[in-house]
Amino acid sequence: MNFITPFMVALFLLPFIQKFLQTKERLPVWDQRLKYGRFAAFGLLAIEMVAGTDFISPPVFFLLLIIASIPAYLLRNQSSASRLLLWMIVPLGLAFLMDNLSEYWLPKFHKKHHNFFESLKGIALTASFILALVARNQQKSFDKAIKEERLKREQEEETNRILEAKKLDLESQVAARTAEIMQQKEELQHALDDLKATQEQLIQSEKLASLGELTAGIAHEIQNPLNFVNNFSEVSAELVEELKSERDKDEAQRDTGLEEEILNDLVQNLQKINYHGKRAASIVTGMLQHSRAGSGKKELTDLNALADEYLRLSYHGLRAKDKSFNAHLITDLDPQAPNIEVVPQDLGRVFLNLINNAFYAVHKKNTLGLANYEPTVWVTTKKIEDEIHVSVRDNGTGIPEEVQSKIFQPFFTTKPTGQGTGLGLSLAYDIVTKGHGGEMEMESIEGEGTTFMVRLPIN
Repeated sequence: MNFITPFMVALFLLPFIQKFLQTKERLPVWDQRLKYGRFAAFGLLAIEMVAGTDFISPPVFFLLLIIASIPAYLLRNQSSASRLLLWMIVPLGLAFLMDNLSEYWLPKFHKKHHNFFESLKGIALTASFILALVARNQQKSFDKAIKEERLKREQEEETNRILEAKKLDLESQVAARTAEIMQQKEELQHALDDLKATQEQLIQSEKLASLGELTAGIAHEIQNPLNFVNNFSEVSAELVEELKSERDKDEAQRDTGLEEEILNDLVQNLQKINYHGKRAASIVTGMLQHSRAGSGKKELTDLNALADEYLRLSYHGLRAKDKSFNAHLITDLDPQAPNIEVVPQDLGRVFLNLINNAFYAVHKKNTLGLANYEPTVWVTTKKIEDEIHVSVRDNGTGIPEEVQSKIFQPFFTTKPTGQGTGLGLSLAYDIVTKGHGGEMEMESIEGEGTTFMVRLPIN
């Protein structure tokens, strides 16, 4: 073996092993040994050249192969490329070992089979070269995968770092926003408290305003009968003085006709005083009823019987006051309507008020002398789902559209002064809505008639 073969191993194979296996990072001790082995091989081969001998090259060659194979063996479990390097070095070493041993120990045999040994070494070199290429490609793929993995890991770390920074930023923003929201909540709570306080003040103001209106309405309604009472009282007092003056005269000078006339006037005045006193009392009674609306005890009541009863009572009561009054009565009472818990006295007052108003409207229209007009009042009950609907309809004068929104206000009335207190519908509305949890509505067309609808819950 000449020095070229070990020289090529030292020059190319050992650096290839160092770089390929990355011995500097993985096996730093053996990296140093490989480096020193190269320098030692170069020195020994130089000595061989100077001395002109050829016995140094074979041991140097085999020592270099052994030094190259040890790192590959140590790293065999870490990568398949290391195992390929072993397969590259071992056959190469065996081929050259067989060639050298036969050359020194069996020279005739070696000479006879020289071509065989040369072919064997050629095959070993070719196989080693191919395995080196394969190992190199595998290492490149491995290095590429490692690099990609490292880049991926670095990207993930960078992504995590960015996400962490964003998380911290978002947490800071959320904390700031939360603090801002809490501050706004406190401000809104203060505003709400102020609003509630203002609302309570407005409610109190509205109550006071309503009380003022109520007081004004009472004063206005009571003022008329009181004026009559005062006026007739003053006139009566003057008549009494005039009668006393006439009685103080001599029998011959007294005018008995005048005395009789004065007494008749006094009787008429007292009757008028009594009438207007009762008028004022009815207003006060209405006010008391209004304040006591819905305060009675509820009991199971047949609304059909109650509505029919108050329809008859109202009609006969009006007939007793005015014999000329007449109207056609139509009832449509639902037999499926169940008994419900109501205050019968209060609800009877509601029906009576609505029916009286209906009779008043048809009577007023009847006085107009319209041809083919028949005063009619309808009372209807109907069970609809979980409610009972009671309607009172008439074909009377109707209510002007401009005053329909005021119809349930206390002391508002469409009747002339002296014929209504304006408390009936207000009282009825409170009884239905506040006392019984129902609803009360009105529909009216002026000149055609009016319908009042009462809706009462069954439960």
